[in-house]
Amino acid sequence: MHSDAANFQLNSHLTTLANIHKIHHTLHRLNLTEDVAQESHQSACCSRAMPPRKKRRPSAGDDLSAKKSRQDSILYSIFRKHDTSQIREETFSSKRCLEWFYEYAGCDDVVGPEGMEKFCEDIGVEPENVVMLVLAWKLDAQSMGYFTRQEWLRGMSSLQCDSTERLRNSLDYLRSVLNDSTSFKLIYRYAFDFARQSKYKVINKDQWCNVLEFSRTINLDLSNYDEDGAWPVLLDEFVEWYKERQMS
Repeated sequence: MHSDAANFQLNSHLTTLANIHKIHHTLHRLNLTEDVAQESHQSACCSRAMPPRKKRRPSAGDDLSAKKSRQDSILYSIFRKHDTSQIREETFSSKRCLEWFYEYAGCDDVVGPEGMEKFCEDIGVEPENVVMLVLAWKLDAQSMGYFTRQEWLRGMSSLQCDSTERLRNSLDYLRSVLNDSTSFKLIYRYAFDFARQSKYKVINKDQWCNVLEFSRTINLDLSNYDEDGAWPVLLDEFVEWYKERQMS
C-alpha cells in the first residue's frame, strides 16, 4: 500500500514533467505639438517711425477658420480624455487585484484548496496542469495549493494581472516560460521543494534529478527503458508498476 501510494505520487510528477515536454502593445502615445507663432516686437524707434496699423476686420473665412480650430480643439480634448481612460483601464491596479484575491480567499488572507479549485475553474485549467506550477513559481508560493495575500499581490503585480481575464490572456506566456532552459531548471528545483511537502517522504534530491533525466530520455510509453541500466531502484519499481497498470 505504501509503495503504491508513493509510486502513484511519483507518477503524478512524471506525468507533469512529460506534459512539460509537449510544450516547446505597444501603446502609441499621442504627441500633438502646436506651433505657436510669436510676433517679434518692434523697437520703440521703429514704432515711432511707422504709422499705426489699422485693425483689420475678420473676414468670413477667418470666422470659419476660427470655428474649425475650436471644433478641432474640442475633438482633440475628447479624444485625449478617451485615450487616457483606455490607458488607465490597461494599467495594473493593486486595489482591483486585491478585490480579485478575496473572491477566492473569502474572509481569510490566503486562498486555500476550495478557493484554489474555483480559481482554476475560472481561469480554465485543471489544478494538476503544469501551468499552475509555473504560476505558483511566479508567485513564489511556499505551500502547495495555497496562495497568501502577499504572494498573490507580488506575483500578480509582476505578471501585470489584476483580473481573471488578464490571467487567462497570460496563460500562453506562462507555458512558454518552460521553453527557457534556465527558467525550466528553476521551476524544476521549485517543484522539488513542493514535492517535499508531501506526507510521503519517498524521494530525495538525487532521485529527483534522476527523474528529470528519466523524463528527458525515456519515451512516454517507456518503450526504450533499459531495466539493466543505471537507474535507481525507485524508477525500476515505477516502470514495473506502470507496465502492470497498462496491461490491466
